[in-house]
Amino acid sequence: MSNHADKNGHVHSETHRGVTRIGFGHPQSNSLPASVLQQLAKAIRHAGDDPATVVIVLHSSGEKAFCAGASFDELVAIQNEAEGLAFFSGFAEVINAMRTCPKFIIARIQGKCVGGGVGVAAAADYALAVKGSDVKLSELAVGIGPFVVGPAVERKIGTSAFTQLAIDATRFRTAEWAKHKGLFAEVYDSTEELDEAIGHLTHTLSHSSPEAMAEMKKIFWKGTEQWDVLLKERAAISGRLVLSEFTREAIAAFKKK
Repeated sequence: MSNHADKNGHVHSETHRGVTRIGFGHPQSNSLPASVLQQLAKAIRHAGDDPATVVIVLHSSGEKAFCAGASFDELVAIQNEAEGLAFFSGFAEVINAMRTCPKFIIARIQGKCVGGGVGVAAAADYALAVKGSDVKLSELAVGIGPFVVGPAVERKIGTSAFTQLAIDATRFRTAEWAKHKGLFAEVYDSTEELDEAIGHLTHTLSHSSPEAMAEMKKIFWKGTEQWDVLLKERAAISGRLVLSEFTREAIAAFKKK
């Protein structure tokens, strides 16, 4: 078990009977600064290579938010396009680590998903959620767009639903909407029911064939082989746009709320 806990967020991993639980957290609604993105991608890659891991559960801290996406503090600190590319490449690394991991990744969605958080949920192979886990792609509201997470979200819910989320960037869609569009497999009434369902599923998968699941995962992600390049290109777009005066002012206004 590894643990990196501080005010800048944390990532920890724990393996028990073939199930590796990778948890992340941050005091600001589980937002993702560069350090957490880096640790998360590393933990996913490590679990993918670990013979003791048969299935992965990705979860976050607390009860209110699954993930609030990019850290506003780090967005406003970006000074040039190179720094912008580096920051948004962190999201590309996490999504690509999830995509290429030979193990199924089950996401435990216990609260709201915003921006990059929707991308993480979409990049999971199977996402189970609780009522109130509403989703929003807020990027346009701060002068950027869901460029890096877009391919993962669009792949999961289709172009129409993705564009609805991306265009109406200030509006939350319900967990039921997300289930209807295919982002969530199931939505439960309580976290107790959610955890029971995850327990049943991971127990079954931990006794399934790792070789069969690895081959299935390749098929599920067929057609995404170019994402190593694509997501970096998308990161460069966000990295350029985040430098705009619009973004500076929009984030400052958000932080005052």
